[in-house]
Amino acid sequence: MSTIHNPFLVSGGVLSALAAVLHLGCIVFGAPWYRFLGDGEHMARLAEAGSPHPTRVTLLVAVMLLVWSAYACSGAGVLPRLPLLRVVLCAITFAYLARAVAFPVLMPMIPGNTLTFWLASSAICAMIGIVHFMGVRTAWAQL
Repeated sequence: MSTIHNPFLVSGGVLSALAAVLHLGCIVFGAPWYRFLGDGEHMARLAEAGSPHPTRVTLLVAVMLLVWSAYACSGAGVLPRLPLLRVVLCAITFAYLARAVAFPVLMPMIPGNTLTFWLASSAICAMIGIVHFMGVRTAWAQL
């Protein structure tokens, strides 16, 4: 574990963890949170009806974000080194940046989300992706 903490990767880890917590909030608080966060009326109605689908999808995303957070913190030297650190951090960075720019393609495949959701979540993904990119670039030799 490095003694020098990479502020970009620490920030990326914190941002991914915060996104995971917001997703978990949807599971705990239900339809109002799905609506507030712009995830679409369909998911909100399914949550109101007691369907397990919103919980499953949201839990999967939250777990993925927590794993991404752990990898960013590992790359920053805050957590012990995780396997395939360089490759996984590059994949995470790519995923965030790809999600940021791919929303026009994704919109028809995931109907029901508001335009506000797509624009806001894409901007957030772009920001987190740039933070990860800067962190990976800065720490490349140590990864």
